[in-house]
Amino acid sequence: MKTQDKLTALEDYLNLNYLITFHPENEGGYTVMIQDLEGCISEGETVEEAMKNILSAKQPWLETAWKHGDFIPLPSHFILDN
Repeated sequence: MKTQDKLTALEDYLNLNYLITFHPENEGGYTVMIQDLEGCISEGETVEEAMKNILSAKQPWLETAWKHGDFIPLPSHFILDN
């Protein structure tokens, strides 16, 4: 995998595996987020629906950040092989 300063294509970021966190809600369903991508949050009635929704939210989040030249962090659990 490339280092962060060498990620030169949006596709590189879209292919990264970010840690996804699920939070069960008292009323039912789940809130789901990618903490490394601030504000990338969604929800779903089931774990499967929540996963589908957060993956659908990830792409426009990254596309918008890329378009505006915003900093896009690597996944916090990312380990570089030298």
